[in-house]
Parts: sequence; structure tokens; C-alpha cells
Amino acid sequence: MHGQAENSGPGGYAAARLRLLNEKARSGPPRRSALAGLTDDWLAGLFAAGAPGARGVSLVAVGGYGRAELSPRSDLDLLLLHDGSAADTVSALADRLWYPVWDLGLALDHSVRTPAEARRTAGEDLKVQLGLLDARHIAGDLGLTTALRTTVLADWRNQAPKRLPALRELCEERAARQGELQYLLEPDLKEARGGLRDATALRAVAASWLADAPREGLAEARSGLLDVRDALHLTTGRATDRLALQEQDQVAAELGLLDADALLRQVYEAARVIAYAGDVTWREVGRVLRSRSVRPRLRAMLGGGKPAPERSPLAEGVVEQDGEVVLARAARPDRDPVLPLRAAAAAAQAGLPLNLHAVRRMAAGARVLPSPWPAEARQQLLTLLGSGRPTVDVWEALEAEGLISLLLPDWDRVRCRPQRNAVHLWTVDRHLIETAVRASAFTRRVSRPDLLLIAALLHDIGKGWPGDHSVAGEVIARDVAARIGFDPADVTVIATLVRHHLLLVETATRRDLDDPATVRSVAEAVGSPGTLELLHALTEADALATGPAAWSSWRAALVADLVKRVSAVLAGQAPPDPEEVLPTAQHERLALEAVATGAPVLSLRAQTEPAAEPSDDPEPLGVELLIAVPEQAGVLPAVAGVLALHRLTVRTAELRSLDLPDGVDGSVLLLDWRVAAEYGSLPQAARLRADLVRALDGSLDISARLAERDAAYPRRRGVVAPPPRVTVAPAASRHATVIEVRAQDAPGLLFRIGRALEDAAVRVRSAHVSTLGANAVDAFYVTQERGVPLPGEEAVAVARKLEEALRA
Repeated sequence: MHGQAENSGPGGYAAARLRLLNEKARSGPPRRSALAGLTDDWLAGLFAAGAPGARGVSLVAVGGYGRAELSPRSDLDLLLLHDGSAADTVSALADRLWYPVWDLGLALDHSVRTPAEARRTAGEDLKVQLGLLDARHIAGDLGLTTALRTTVLADWRNQAPKRLPALRELCEERAARQGELQYLLEPDLKEARGGLRDATALRAVAASWLADAPREGLAEARSGLLDVRDALHLTTGRATDRLALQEQDQVAAELGLLDADALLRQVYEAARVIAYAGDVTWREVGRVLRSRSVRPRLRAMLGGGKPAPERSPLAEGVVEQDGEVVLARAARPDRDPVLPLRAAAAAAQAGLPLNLHAVRRMAAGARVLPSPWPAEARQQLLTLLGSGRPTVDVWEALEAEGLISLLLPDWDRVRCRPQRNAVHLWTVDRHLIETAVRASAFTRRVSRPDLLLIAALLHDIGKGWPGDHSVAGEVIARDVAARIGFDPADVTVIATLVRHHLLLVETATRRDLDDPATVRSVAEAVGSPGTLELLHALTEADALATGPAAWSSWRAALVADLVKRVSAVLAGQAPPDPEEVLPTAQHERLALEAVATGAPVLSLRAQTEPAAEPSDDPEPLGVELLIAVPEQAGVLPAVAGVLALHRLTVRTAELRSLDLPDGVDGSVLLLDWRVAAEYGSLPQAARLRADLVRALDGSLDISARLAERDAAYPRRRGVVAPPPRVTVAPAASRHATVIEVRAQDAPGLLFRIGRALEDAAVRVRSAHVSTLGANAVDAFYVTQERGVPLPGEEAVAVARKLEEALRA
């Protein structure tokens, strides 16, 4: 063995190992193989020194080491195999092998067994059996190792009908626990679905001879993930498989990639190949096992022979066979360019998977569709998109073989593109498909479901280009819609939907809906009732496909309110002027009580959404908090601070002065807020009022109380958040200046903003608070003391001061 004498001691091996890991010219599979070889030589030297000329004992590498895939910080998985003839000698040999490994700080997974014990343990523990499938001889009695490998493989093949379902269950449990590698921002390269463990499971299935995984690209995907793990080990110096956010730039640099996004995209591509291969393989395992259980009964009934599989027609050139969609015998992919879409639509409608060989046959003979597409192609695409949840698996099958890129070349720019926002569950391409799936549930409530589905598919297509993705997406959507075959009027509607797909939710959550300018601006952008109807459905589908934090009953209610107001404007009705809105009887009652007592008065009332079904409970939208306060300085920060102390989240806040009835002296500030408890139940109104009184008279130091709570319960520090940004929204209102604040969400943020605006000597008419994940996007309508918007330079100065205060 090469280098055995030089590297037989721990010092020699450690130095050689360090030199190898520092060789920049050698990386990837060659370095892993060389590291395994170097380790083999060292361990073989230790073995020879401890058991010279020993028979009936051998040292065996198993698992990843058995595959000669040693990453810089990989465990050494070793089995000391013996025939039981010299137990004392074997025990001493084990000590001479294990202790030098531990002395070097290397992780070791070891066992000492006879072949019979190894087989018995493998029969009881599936993970042990998987490790033994990759057993590789290092030193000692080669015949002993070879015999064990032969019997373990024979056992695995004989027991495969029982053990493969158990292996599949292990994979599914792990996927449920770790998530999908191809969508995670901080993925576990080994344990997540589509990771290295799944690749190993596919090797085990192939070793069973029962079924085989699709081989194209699988070895490269597995090797790519191992390359990333190598770089992760080298940059962190730790044995870790989790690709944490703060380490991704370093790992990307180690691999020679542009940035962390390029790294994640490479990881996602590899994970997608492995996950798809797993889907196909486990489906084939299930089919084989079902046929094995049915065939003996059929043979008995038919008197022998092999029955022909049943084939049921689904569409022209497409049939169902053995629970999959396959091509009819007469199908000619090279002469039928619509066949891939027709087969995909038929599969999605039937809720069946596309057969791997059928997809590959279509991909091999696929032709580019003419522009514009034939009407049948457009209809089949719409059928596919409108099929609901089955669309996802069918789309992934087409994408795995390159058919989506052939149909929609712009798709490549969003394929596997990460979204560095914790609100998003999916990559850009999967999010687009999820949006189409969600939109398919809304096709009965819009007059043009076809336009809704295409807009859902394309609404984020601009994220593959620089700049505002909505602006870039409008151009791409216009081109794609025309190529698919929509007429110019429909193309314009689709482009408008893509350009303004964020308009409703951003306006509803960040703007004053009582301001006529807000409603008119949305009406002008949308243009028609039909487009508004589609945009409403697209907004909900987009939010639902983003993740749980992107949609709620509260957001849905705000968007519905905005749509109602815009519909009225599009129908020719003028929005009411907020200056002319009269106070309600409850407002006047609270105001008079505040004047009479000279102190704040408040009421809490739960807001609910009507139940979807008569048997359902109404869904809570939050709580309406009405406060009447004799007009004075510092009301906004005082109220915001008290609510923060009581762990109440503010969703919207409106502040206005009330004109009191004749004969009543004084002025009253009315606050109409929507709040929700972070957790637990709401505090009592009396406690809120008492603390508000103390905050207004200065006896309650809110800043100190919030600081004490933060010190007692420090937040975990993760990735450093970007600094706050404060801007002035141009021409957003005729009645006030709109200042937008984007910052990391934190308890007391609204209190700090309110105090800074108070220091800037501006009046706050209303606040609109929107939180997505860890990000707060708040809009404040402010005026001068006399109730008019701020001049341009003054508005910019206020925004600058607010930003400085939040950064301090």
C-alpha cells in the first residue's frame, strides 16, 4: 500500500491529511477518494502492527467510508469482523485501532462483530443493514470480508419485499421532520428530502434488484451535494451538514461560485434530481410489489401465463396502465407537438403520475410549438394548470426532462431560484405553480378563469431579471401570453395583472382606505371591473401560495374592503371625503365621557369574519380598540407603548380630532385601532386604561419597562438585519403626507416611531401596520399642526430624522 510506512503513525497521517485538504488543485470526488485511500493506508498500518499475520479477523469500512466518500470532517464507520476464535486478541486489536482515531479528534462509529452477529444485527436494524451494503475491505482476512458482503447482499435481496417498505417509511418520516432540501433556506444536506440519505436509499433499492432509480444525472447530483458538504466542512471546521445562512457566502467562495444564491440554486438543482428519482423509484417499487402479490392469484385463475396489462384511453395518444399515464402504442411524439401538454393535462385531470419512460420518449421527440400556439395547446395548458394539487407532480415530471423549458424558455431564469425571505416557503418556480394550484380553486368566482390561471403562472416570472420584478414581469408576460395565443386585449389584461399583482394587498395594508386618493389610484391602475375581479383572486392565490404569514383573515378583510371601494369608483361613484365622515354615536359617547372625566376612556370589541359554513365558528379578525383622550401631546407613543407592554400587536391605527356638540368645551382626540394579542388572552380594558393614564402623566416609564423586558428575555441573534429605511411616498394622498417605514419587527417599534414623530412636531392622522415574517412595513399619514400635508423638503427632513432615530 502506498505511503503505509510514512503514514502509519498518527502524526504522519495527520500531516498528510492536512496537506491533502489544503490542496486547492484537488477537490470533489478525487479528494474524497484520496482521503479515503490515505485513511485506509493508516488504518491498515495500525491493523498490521496490532495483529501481524492474523487470520479470521478483518477491518471493514461501511457506510459513507465504505463508499470511499470521506468529506473533511466525516465520521469513520468501521467494523472489526472476526470469526470468534480469538476474542481476547480481537479486543486488544480494537483498542489499538480506535484509540489513535479518537486521539486525532476524528469522529468514529465502530463495532466488533462476528459475521453471524453482523447478519443478525442487520436483520434487526435497517440502518445497520444499509451501512453493510457498502462494506469495503481495508485490512486482514479478505475472505472473511468477501463472505460477509455476499451473504449481506443475498439477505437484502431475499428480504427486499419486506424491508423496502420499511425503508420507504424511514425516508418519509425523515422528510416530514427535515423538510425538502430543494426549498429550504438553511437546508440539511444529508437528512432533508432530496439529500444524501435519499441518494443512499436509492442505491439500496438498486442493490435489491427489485427496481432501479433513473440514472441520468443522479450520480452528478449526489456528487454535487458532497462537494458542497466538503466546502462546508472546510470553511466551518466542523462536522456539520446544515448549510446555515451566515456560512453560505464562504461556502460559495470555496466552490468558486458567484454568491450564496448561486450556491443554493446548485443545491436545489441537485436535490430536485434526487427527489424526483426517489418519487419514480418508490412508485416502481410499489408497482412491482403489488404485481407480485396479485400475479399468483391470477395465474391460478387463468391456468398459468402472464396476463397483459390493462390499458384505458385517457386522451388522444395517451392511456392509463398500472396506475400511471403512458403513451399509446400509436403515439408519435415527433409528429404531435401538443402531445406533452395533452398527456400532462390528462394525467393531472386523472390524478395519476406520468410514466418516466413516457416523459423521456416525449422529450426525445419533442418539437417547439409554433408561435402563436395552436388552440389545442393553449387549452391543454389551461387544463393542466386548472387541475389543482395533481398539477405539481405532473409539472415536475415535465420539468425534470426539460419539457417546460422547451414550452416556456423564460422559465429557466426562475427555475430553482431561492427567495431569501422567511415568509416564502418555496423557490420562485415552485411558488408560481403553487399559485396556479391555489388559483384553480377560484376559477368559479371569476368570469375569465383562463386569464387568472395564466397570470398566476407568470406573476413572478420577472424575478429572474434585474430591477422591479413586477415591471420586468409585465414585459415577459406580454410576450409569453401572445406566444401562447391570447388575443391583444387578453394579453393586456394578463400583463396588467402581472404588473399590479401586489397592488391590492400593499395598498390595503399600508394605505388609508378612507382617503379618496388611495381608492382612485387603484381604480386607475386596474382600469375595469373584470380586471379588478381577476386581480382580487390572484392576490389571494399568490398570498396563500407564499406561506401562512402572508395571508390572514385580517388581510383578506382589508383587501375585500378595498375591492369594494374600487368597484364603486369603477361603477362611477365618487369615494366619500374623510373630512365629511361623521362620528358615530359610540364615538360621541366616549368623547363626552373623556371631556367629563379629563382622562382617557376606552372600549374593546372583538371583530369577526362570518363563518364559511353555518356550523363553523366565526373567525377572529382582531379587536377594535376605541380610545378617546382629551387632546394633548404624546398620545400616539403613549398608546403604542402601553399596547407593547401588554403584548398587543397593532394592525391599523387612526387618529383624529372630534368636533364636540355645541356647549361642550375642550377638544378630544379619538383613536380607532385594530389590535391582536401576540399570545394568550386580551388584557382587561381597565388595566389598559390605568397604564395609559400613567403613561400620559409621565409616571410610567415605557422605555425603561420595555428595556427591562428585553433584558430579561433576550431575543436570539441570528442573521444581522438590514438597517431601517424611511421614505416619503409621492402623491399618495391629498390630505396628508405618507411616510413609509421598513424595519425589523420588534416589540415597541411603533412606540419608538410614535415618539420620533412626536419629536418632529408632526400630527399623525393614521397608521397602517403590516408585518411579513420579521419585516415591518408601516405607513404613517402625517400633517402639520394645522392639518395640511408637509411641504416636500420638510417631509424629507422628517423621514430622515425618523430613520436616524430608528438606527440609533
